Amino acid sequence: MGMEERTKEEQLQAALRTLEDYVRVLSERAGEPEDYAGKLWARIRESQGVLQELAYYHDYGKFLCRYQVAGYTLADILVWQVDHFKAYMDRPMDMNRYRQERLLLDSLDVMLRMEEDPSVFVEKMRSETGTDFVGKY
Repeated sequence: MGMEERTKEEQLQAALRTLEDYVRVLSERAGEPEDYAGKLWARIRESQGVLQELAYYHDYGKFLCRYQVAGYTLADILVWQVDHFKAYMDRPMDMNRYRQERLLLDSLDVMLRMEEDPSVFVEKMRSETGTDFVGKY
């Protein structure tokens, strides 16, 4: 392995460590147990698309939205979850569960789960809404 290749490999490993640490910090801020971050990170590492989206979010604070599962991006999933957040606003005792870190982690988790079986989530995203219409709650 040449010096240039080793440097690229070392850079890749350093970038992955940075992202792993980022997932740990997000998880801690979201109030997740210690093993949550490790399990989520292992799943993210298995998905090139989700890994790329996380790296872009880490660097720029927004979603790249290049990767899609069943036509949905991380931003689409986040919007769906924010819709649920509005429903949680009607239940104040649940409010603290839904902070920015929690929404981001949940979006990553949902996208990873969609890779395995998108149909469940596609149906939910098409049919579920928050409190934007009369009679919901």
